[in-house]
Amino acid sequence: MLLPNILLTGQLYNGYDEEYDCPILDEDRVVDELENQMREGGAIVDYHGCDFFPERWFHIVFVLRTDNSILYKRLETRGYGEKKLKDNIQCEIFQVLYEEAIASYKEEIVHQLTSNKPEELEDNINQILKWIEQWIKDHNT
Repeated sequence: MLLPNILLTGQLYNGYDEEYDCPILDEDRVVDELENQMREGGAIVDYHGCDFFPERWFHIVFVLRTDNSILYKRLETRGYGEKKLKDNIQCEIFQVLYEEAIASYKEEIVHQLTSNKPEELEDNINQILKWIEQWIKDHNT
């Protein structure tokens, strides 16, 4: 499940941030919207933050990390404004999302994966699939 898709279809935002050129997420409405799906299990949530999601929802959390020069080019290509670009780079430099994940969930379920090159993307997918397969084996006995 990709959170941005739910945002657009469920109108789960409460305004627009002109400075960052993006909708303002209504975190409470997002959690309410996802609660039943997450209770059923087997869901993957893809989002650029995690501190508002309940800890009980997740068995593992992956934080993707990218070299700053590569990240800068990616975001620049997406047309990010200067402030949004700088803020995203600073977040990566100071490991903001990783620190947020560590503060929000048990440290042993939080893992960092490097995402610089296409082959690393494939490696990350394979690593996540192996984790899912092992988790299913461990919990279906």
